[in-house]
Amino acid sequence: MKTLKEMGILWIGVFMFTVNLLSAQTPKNKPTLTVLNIDTKGISFDPVQMGNLVRIELEKLNMFDVTDRYDVAYLIEKNKLNINNCYGKMCLMEIGNLIKTEYMYTGSAELYGETIVITFRLVNIQQGSVEKTAVMEFLNLPLEIQTMTGITIRKMFDKPNDEAMLTRLTKEFNYESAVNNPNQSRVNLQGPRFGYSFIFGRNSTILRQSKADGGFDAYPAMFQFGYQFEKQYLNEGNYQALFEIIPMVSGIDQQMFVPSLTLLNGFRNTKNGWEIAIGPTFSLASYLELAYYEGKYYTPNELAVLGVTNVTTEKRLNSKGTVGLGSALVFGIGKTIKSGKMNIPLNFFLTIPTHEGFKMGISIGYNSKNNNRK
Repeated sequence: MKTLKEMGILWIGVFMFTVNLLSAQTPKNKPTLTVLNIDTKGISFDPVQMGNLVRIELEKLNMFDVTDRYDVAYLIEKNKLNINNCYGKMCLMEIGNLIKTEYMYTGSAELYGETIVITFRLVNIQQGSVEKTAVMEFLNLPLEIQTMTGITIRKMFDKPNDEAMLTRLTKEFNYESAVNNPNQSRVNLQGPRFGYSFIFGRNSTILRQSKADGGFDAYPAMFQFGYQFEKQYLNEGNYQALFEIIPMVSGIDQQMFVPSLTLLNGFRNTKNGWEIAIGPTFSLASYLELAYYEGKYYTPNELAVLGVTNVTTEKRLNSKGTVGLGSALVFGIGKTIKSGKMNIPLNFFLTIPTHEGFKMGISIGYNSKNNNRK
């Protein structure tokens, strides 16, 4: 008998332990939360639509048992409730006790000038108090109301947000993209450009030579100025793809006139302002057909006088020549510095070296925030 009694106590203990263990593993019911309407002023959403939007974003958190909008409509009709202006705590407490929910969620989305202010409050019905409040200010971007709503709700419950998206929606002078310029074609950095280019290699030697020897009596460093036109044909995520046209004039400081045209295709990072581009550059300068013979360069006529024929000539930079077209492939890298509404693009460029030499230089420009309508 003693053994049976002990066995019974043991089995009862095992049973109770199992029940407690299963109870501990059973997930607790999520607290119930009800959203009625959310007050709106100056935005395209009405209070009912905004309330539905808030429910969607709250359900994504999976923290509450959010009352379905159809159930909300049923409860309103069943209890003959007037919720048109029910945004304050007293009204919400009364309705919350009536429909037996643990939390009520309220707030507003209002346009103030060029700023959309979203305010949300979580009301604890049992305690009769506002448990949490979140207030955020955004740029006037009406197409991003749902994103703003989600960000504000996540902030209220200490959930992480996408910092890049938060910056685009809240920082007035952040680098532009399709998010914070939804009604514009693309941000455009076209404007004046000026800087210095430095010439290296064979062309550097020719520039230094005297004009009597076909040189230019010039230093191989030239001031240049011009204007950049650009067209952005892709503007997604953190990047823009762009096409640039840059007419320039160089050499004025060296008593020379060297016009050029550069065509670039590249990418710009809208998050940090860095960009890279590559493309051809064309310039007009004086060239002469010369042949290399016994350590010197001669014109074909000069060689004919010397009785030398069948020599190969090449086009070389020469002050005694005629105007011709030169070309090179240029690679550029730059960063746009922002100061208020002013953009200050700073660029470094390098031509791909050839047997004539290469150029490298730096340019700077400026423009105000400029967006063209679609």
